[in-house]
Amino acid sequence: MYASAFAYIRSQTGMNKKEFAEYLGIPYRTLQDWELGNTQAPEYVLRLIAYKVQMEKERGNL
Repeated sequence: MYASAFAYIRSQTGMNKKEFAEYLGIPYRTLQDWELGNTQAPEYVLRLIAYKVQMEKERGNL
């Protein structure tokens, strides 16, 4: 569930993995590992990313 949460959040932006990694300012490989469940980011990181995406969508920036 955790890994799919990253993919779900990304899908809400309409971005591919490369674009989303650049948008977040993180390495592509890091995002890929999170989405595949190879590594796990701290829970607060997931919440912060979800919040950022939500706020950008509400402001019409996504």
